Amino acid sequence: MQKFKLTSIIVIVVLVLAACSNASNESGSAEMDDQANNAAQSATVEVTDAHGTVTVPVNPKNVVALDNRTFETLASWGIELAAVPKAVMTADSTYVTDESVQDIGNHAEPNLETIAAVNPELVIVGQRFASYYEDIKELVPNAAVIDLNVDVSKEAASPGENLVNGFKETTLTLGQIFDKNAEAEQLTADLDQAIEKAKSAYNGTDTVMTVIVSGGNIGFSAPHSGRVWGPLYDIVEWAPSLEVDDSSTYDQGDEISVEAIAQSNPDWIFVLDRDAPISGIAEKVPAQDVIDNAPALQNTTAVTEGQIVYAPTDTYLNESIQTFTEIFENIADALAK
Repeated sequence: MQKFKLTSIIVIVVLVLAACSNASNESGSAEMDDQANNAAQSATVEVTDAHGTVTVPVNPKNVVALDNRTFETLASWGIELAAVPKAVMTADSTYVTDESVQDIGNHAEPNLETIAAVNPELVIVGQRFASYYEDIKELVPNAAVIDLNVDVSKEAASPGENLVNGFKETTLTLGQIFDKNAEAEQLTADLDQAIEKAKSAYNGTDTVMTVIVSGGNIGFSAPHSGRVWGPLYDIVEWAPSLEVDDSSTYDQGDEISVEAIAQSNPDWIFVLDRDAPISGIAEKVPAQDVIDNAPALQNTTAVTEGQIVYAPTDTYLNESIQTFTEIFENIADALAK
């Protein structure tokens, strides 16, 4: 009888110890999960922007993005944004159509108070809003504010080199911030591949004319300058059909006569339709119609040979790494034919 009691006591003690052990393991596991979650929430990364080094939270909440070069990338990664400048974005952007995303307006008259109202952890400045950098920092002193403006005019490097490096640095920086490093590296690899295809497809001798069509007019987009076509002369090493002294980076192109453009007789014409993605322009004239109905151009080699390439219709408002990858791919496909 005593032996039975002793055995029973041992069994009970073992069960109690096991229960305590399980409870301890569960408690420890829960504590480790909490620590992991807290660590994830408090993780930061140091990034270099146009103004220096900035400490930025990883996977920040309440993000405001103002740079047209970032929207497509962030959307493709499923990043939620609290506020954006809807007036200078494409109408079909998921951020524009989402009514919960606040509208900051355009860069001419932005409502910067909207940024403060959403209490952001991160504000991504750049491009059209770069001049508001200091104002925004003062407005949201507790937020990380980064300026990813792509500089195409740095000394000691060509505009083309700066454009490509700017896209890569911006994309990889966003990858670090939003824990999308593999995706960012893939985007930069896709850009490199598209550039190599375009360079390989160009014969090195055909002359190129780049233009911007706006308001039914054809503007001259000068080689090596400007936001879209200019830097591509450096990258693909195009031979320009026409070069003009004192050319500008005006977003509608320089006022060079269509006759002067035609007289240069380009082998290829590359066209940006500035008005295509902009809402509120009455009676838009598609760039292709303008080119097709310009009598002076009809005898040029580019027109007679059908060697005209149009940038994606949303380019003026969506200057993302994806857009430029598409531009280089389109160029490669056209030149290869």
